[in-house]
Amino acid sequence: MFTGIISALGTIRSIKPLGDGQDMRLVIETPWTDTASIAIGASIACSGCCLTVVEVGPDWFAVDASAETLGKTRLGTWKAGSKVNLERALRMGDELGGHLVSGHVDGVGEAVSATPENGSTRWLFRVPHELSRFIAPKGSVAVDGVSLTVNEVQGDIFGVNIIPHTASVTGFGTMAPGDAINIEIDMLARYVARLAESP
Repeated sequence: MFTGIISALGTIRSIKPLGDGQDMRLVIETPWTDTASIAIGASIACSGCCLTVVEVGPDWFAVDASAETLGKTRLGTWKAGSKVNLERALRMGDELGGHLVSGHVDGVGEAVSATPENGSTRWLFRVPHELSRFIAPKGSVAVDGVSLTVNEVQGDIFGVNIIPHTASVTGFGTMAPGDAINIEIDMLARYVARLAESP
């Protein structure tokens, strides 16, 4: 489990095909100074996608991504130099500053626009139609692993405000309209909707 509070902005150092070339090993450079404390098998959210650590170095770690993960998230578009939002798994007793995030991406959306608004930036995102019913004003959503509060919803488009601090420590600083985004809906919304469907 994660909180959606990004603790580092990593960089893809290399991507290597595995097996028949469908799966990939990603080496991610990180500013973390304590990579020796990352256990093999640990879970790290990489732009919202929970991945398992398979190797660790002094300023990097490696994860394997299956063809399924590459095809159902925006990880398949990454290349050397791509920026990655990083969050280590939540530990009992840690501060829950965002909302509960599983690291299971529900779909790929698109950044529609970014408009300066007072001291922040109003971002609009389009999500797959089947996910839009789970997104509500003042509810929570994870965009590339970042826990955000929804401001408004119109059809398949929702808006959030990104403050300068968030932009400076996450991929929002380099995001542009048209970019693909990983979306994870609030798990509470998912379960409420499922209960409402029950006879």
